[in-house]
Amino acid sequence: MSAPLSGVRVADLSRVLSGPYATMLLADLGAEVIKVEQPGRGDDTRAWSPPEAGGESSYYLSLNRGKRSLAIDLASPEGHARALRLCAEADIVVQNFRPGTADRLGLGFADVAAVNPDVVYCSVSAYPDGHPEEGQPGFDVVLQAESGFMAITGEPEGEPVKVGVAIVDVLTALNTSTAMLAGLHKVARTGAAEHIRVSMLGSALSGLVNVAQAALVTGTEPERYGNEHPSVVPYQPFQAADGKVLIAAGNDALFGKLCELLGRADLAEDPRYASNALRVTNRETLLPALAGRIVEWPAEKLVDALRTAGVPAGNIRGVLDALRHGGSSVTAQLEHPTAGTLTMPRPGFRFTGSETFAPLPPPFLGEHTDAEQEQE
Repeated sequence: MSAPLSGVRVADLSRVLSGPYATMLLADLGAEVIKVEQPGRGDDTRAWSPPEAGGESSYYLSLNRGKRSLAIDLASPEGHARALRLCAEADIVVQNFRPGTADRLGLGFADVAAVNPDVVYCSVSAYPDGHPEEGQPGFDVVLQAESGFMAITGEPEGEPVKVGVAIVDVLTALNTSTAMLAGLHKVARTGAAEHIRVSMLGSALSGLVNVAQAALVTGTEPERYGNEHPSVVPYQPFQAADGKVLIAAGNDALFGKLCELLGRADLAEDPRYASNALRVTNRETLLPALAGRIVEWPAEKLVDALRTAGVPAGNIRGVLDALRHGGSSVTAQLEHPTAGTLTMPRPGFRFTGSETFAPLPPPFLGEHTDAEQEQE
């Protein structure tokens, strides 16, 4: 069966993570994605190594499968004309230049809409329109600091800590891909070009969901809870006899099952722990009581017993361990000209009857420049 986005053409003028990840998701869904890169240098992530495979940085490889690469100097008259022709033929154009740069290059929304009146044009920036820092550049770690992500991450008595992956870029990419697909739907209905603006800060604050809402409701800054949860108890790692396990008893019924399995049914009957709100209030007495029984169990045996009882629980795995444990349900392979067989994480969605993993390897810099020029 044809892929969901078969026939959709994307002109990708973005770089680093948020834009390229968003367009790779579209490529996984079957869109034709044409990546425009600076000659001789290319996407910044091409230089972000080690590690690398086959002479290509793993960072770049992780974000660019399923695409073709054109090396175009956007600042030259010839390069500008070529890029504008590409945009004129695209269903979607996405860029994450610093605000104002695309306009100066003659590739802003007005320029593209003039030659492509039903285009979906997406601008990705660090800060939203009207924000005090509007127009400022921003990398993920800066936005983790500015959004509050760092303030809520880490141990209660420790320093603010960034998340171990570029989480703001990832959230921005997911917002971008969602908005671009909605843009296609709107343009199909109206026939008019659409300019979508996605910001990293807006994506981060939206991604804080319940934490952000709690801050607004209470008028107070959220605290850091380390691996515990501010609103659910028990919902955290515990030390077992030979390792750590993660237990998430997110409601009263699950708490009761946990207590029964541990031989502490009395805790579920204790009025101090009769509801989640009370367990949150009295966590300082409850958690040691649970921990005293959990530490007697071998980790694997406890996880198996909890899952059998219907209590969400898991092992605390390393990234490589998690990928290998999931096997083909979470990874897929493609052939790369220099790296050989390349195993990559799958996207987090599947379509019945359609493969949702772009088989083309991440392209070399400018690999398709000449072929595309011949088609013109």
